[in-house]
Amino acid sequence: MTTKKSLPAAAPGHGDKFQNNGKASQSPDPPVTGKSMYMAAGSGIPEIKTILSGFVIPHFLDLKVLVVKAVGSIFAVSTGMCLGKEGPFVHISTCVAYLVGVQFPKYKENGRKLRELLSAGCSSGLSVAFGAPIGGVLFSYEEISTYFPRKVLWHAFVCSLFAAITLKALNPTGTGKLVLFETNYGTSYRAIHYVVFVILGIAGGLFGGIFCKANFLWSKTFRKYNIIKNNPVFEVFLVVFVTALLQYPNPLTREPGDIIIKNLLVDCRGASSESWVCEKEGSIPERMGYIGWLVHGTLVKLILTIITFGCKVPSGIIIPALDGGAFFGRLLGQFIPGISPGIFAMVGAASFLAGVSRMTISLAVIMFELTGELEYIVPDMIGIMVAKWVADALEEEGVYDLAQTVLGHPFLDAEHSMALVQAEQYLVEELIPPEQTMKEITVEVPSMGRVSRKMLSEKLSQLRRRGLMDAGLVLVQDGMLQGYIAEGELEFGLEEVGKQFEENALVRLLGASEVQEFDLSMFVDRTPLTVCAKAPMEYAVEMFGRLGLRHLCVVEERTGRLVGVIIKKRLVVWLESLKQHH
Repeated sequence: MTTKKSLPAAAPGHGDKFQNNGKASQSPDPPVTGKSMYMAAGSGIPEIKTILSGFVIPHFLDLKVLVVKAVGSIFAVSTGMCLGKEGPFVHISTCVAYLVGVQFPKYKENGRKLRELLSAGCSSGLSVAFGAPIGGVLFSYEEISTYFPRKVLWHAFVCSLFAAITLKALNPTGTGKLVLFETNYGTSYRAIHYVVFVILGIAGGLFGGIFCKANFLWSKTFRKYNIIKNNPVFEVFLVVFVTALLQYPNPLTREPGDIIIKNLLVDCRGASSESWVCEKEGSIPERMGYIGWLVHGTLVKLILTIITFGCKVPSGIIIPALDGGAFFGRLLGQFIPGISPGIFAMVGAASFLAGVSRMTISLAVIMFELTGELEYIVPDMIGIMVAKWVADALEEEGVYDLAQTVLGHPFLDAEHSMALVQAEQYLVEELIPPEQTMKEITVEVPSMGRVSRKMLSEKLSQLRRRGLMDAGLVLVQDGMLQGYIAEGELEFGLEEVGKQFEENALVRLLGASEVQEFDLSMFVDRTPLTVCAKAPMEYAVEMFGRLGLRHLCVVEERTGRLVGVIIKKRLVVWLESLKQHH
């Protein structure tokens, strides 16, 4: 509650409007209403993906959010709710990377370099959460980052390594080892067991697809009721109450999520007789009751994870998904003789998480680092592969992508968008803004390079009314593009740098300044990237996706005169309208 902020709305439906054919209407932008956001709630991964793709979420990586997230995670995990600590750990580590990075001009003044630093920082979060340094690097590459060149891979490697070294030195588990759920099953699997691994993959895909659809529907219906929407603490109370009622009767679900996994992965031939799981599996009279608890645990984890993910506490999805898969895998293992049920619990855990998150390579490595069982990497890969195929057939988007949609965060999925625009052969000119919008964002700069501060202040007010935080102004001389100044830099320049200047003071935007002039030329991008209006739309999508651009100027064919500006948020809204139309 202490990290609640009001932000301009970013969901499709605001800003420039589009007709059913995807073309922009010629009506000016209406004023937009803001939305409230709890910065420390949820996993933080959807927001970090949004930031790393080039958008701005103010205050999301502040020190206050870091502290609240850290304290809140301790209490949230301790309740025994169906949530994990890995998402908050990724958010916390990214906050640390941001707070350190902005202390150095190299990163503070260069958004691309800062995002590279954040990509490296978030890898250390998963490295610490699971004691999986390699998995953390691959998770950042596969699941979170949209721009991940080789040097960022190296930075993430070093960051994740030192996070693991620190974790081992602190030894929070008391084992002295990085491996959280160390197992030694001894017996190997046979060819016949491949069928079981495929069945676990199918079950994991079904779980993931059902979860994604049900959680999306739950967020769009139950959380829209005013009593829930306006009282998030009441929702958390209800979830904790239901969790206690459903989980406490089952001896297997009373423990925190990571302890549940550890108990379900146990190999009874090498375990002590004190293990409750091994006692029940070795007792024929109590076997049916034990199987009933496994069925109960599987269903309860599915139901509670659906209603818990998205409530206003720091929470992750990885541990609950692993729990549900381990329950189902252990249950299936009861009917397969001659091999430890813990093996199927391990493959089931990987399959269920793959179905929910659609992770592949990084998840296979994380499972190896979690258990230390290199021999079972192939079964894990089979379960992950099948689960992803099945889940993709049921629901195209994974849980983090759907969470971005629910929260209204803009995100450009360049890979899927490319196929859409290539099929229809759209041109860049489709996204040229309406004439009224272009008048509002264009500054005609005289040859002397000076404009009045009053005019810039009016332009800034117009940008604020449009509610697009990452918009800006284009500087033009005789129709030719001269530069671009982003809204954030313009606001800082007018309100901080120009404090001592009067409203009618002249502002130099182009060239070097003189002593008596108010100089903002340092904030102007003199070489903004451009694209021809007649170029295929896929060019614009690829430039935004691969280069992490926030804006792209559109010039007329042959003459080179400026005809429009595309901001990333506008492109995302347009692509969403195309998807809905198709």
